[in-house]
Amino acid sequence: MFNTLRNAFKVKDVRKKLWFTLMMLFVVRLGSQIPIPGTDSQVIKDILGKNDTVSGILGMMSGGSLENFAIFALGIGPYITASIIIQLLTAAFPALEEMQKEGEEGRKKLQSLTRYMTIALSVLQGGFLSYSLGKNNLFGLNWGGGSKVWLVLSTTVILTAGGACLMWIGERITERGVGNGISIVLTINILARIPSDFAALGEHFVAGKKILPAALAILIIAAIIIAMVVFVIYLQDGVRKIPVQYSKKVQGNKLVGGQQSHIPLKVNTAGVIPVIFASTLLSLPQIIQSYGNFTNKVWMAIVNMLSQSNWFRFAGGVWKWYYVFGPILYVLMVFGFSYFYTSFTFNPTEVATNIKKNGGLIPSVRAGSHTEEFLRNILKYLIFIGAIGLSIVALAPIVASGLFNIAQVSFGGTSLIIVVSVVLETIKAVESQMMARNYKGFLNK
Repeated sequence: MFNTLRNAFKVKDVRKKLWFTLMMLFVVRLGSQIPIPGTDSQVIKDILGKNDTVSGILGMMSGGSLENFAIFALGIGPYITASIIIQLLTAAFPALEEMQKEGEEGRKKLQSLTRYMTIALSVLQGGFLSYSLGKNNLFGLNWGGGSKVWLVLSTTVILTAGGACLMWIGERITERGVGNGISIVLTINILARIPSDFAALGEHFVAGKKILPAALAILIIAAIIIAMVVFVIYLQDGVRKIPVQYSKKVQGNKLVGGQQSHIPLKVNTAGVIPVIFASTLLSLPQIIQSYGNFTNKVWMAIVNMLSQSNWFRFAGGVWKWYYVFGPILYVLMVFGFSYFYTSFTFNPTEVATNIKKNGGLIPSVRAGSHTEEFLRNILKYLIFIGAIGLSIVALAPIVASGLFNIAQVSFGGTSLIIVVSVVLETIKAVESQMMARNYKGFLNK
């Protein structure tokens, strides 16, 4: 990785793109530190401090800017949510599916729809945050009388503008920088929280201990982190290659074709989406409770059962028997969303049809329906393995948090999968740009 980056900075075109990306990321982190005027960030820190799950999910998306109630407090979350919704709607509605098949023009139309939905979601989320936090003393003595409407409107406009600005920065990085800009913005927000997480781990396991126990604790933490990173790399890079043999065709007086190719099916076919979906849905009751402060016993039992911070926290006599249903439901949702999302993103019928049309054949498998059935069986097997891997990665930091009575760290679970996958994709993007540049240079000699 470091060798690739070092060589990339030696190439002028790639170096300019890297510097542009770094400057845009500097703007992202700068905007995450500028608080909205007239707000008390301590209020939202106190609210998020009461629930590790809510703090972890919202903090991951915003890179700590939500705790500061900065102009980028919404983070890149609205855009990611809008992209997922549009992607699912595209698979569900024929009109959007046809738009997707129109090539570059169709892609631009879908991108416009994603932008509009991002703005709509930013308005809704910004308005909800402004009003609910305003009732919790976010604006101090200014919250009262006719000023409520103005405070909510002005804060919503600022938050929406911040979300739109992040969306614009992400798209510019994709266009003029390296890699997927939205993913890179999300990754830098996650990485920004790592120093504070390491400080918290050091305070809990190292501070106040003798040299030998402290050194041992550091080695164990480092070994666990490295093992998780390696596991995620294998999970993200794991591919099952389905060989495809294409028959030769007569064109004029020549025989063409006959080459052998393959269909790359990733082990983790759905990526990090199932974990994000499952975590978000399970956190909704806790988010509502954080801003609503309801006291109904049944409601509170549901909230506590779905709170990840309670699942494995057996010490102190606060654990209840029904908390066991929380992690079980979490894993079931990860499996369910893995199958559900993959069904939208990979169509065995379409792939089998395209192979048959192009004169292709999977060895030992008949063309047509037999190929489709073969791909479905392979896909079920891969989804199952991928879902197991996702569940292990997602549950590991939750188990550690509960057993050792610490807050969840930002470099575990969902965030670790995102960071590793984005880093790998960005490195591949840099290598491909360097290869394209060298190839053009070779042709021009």
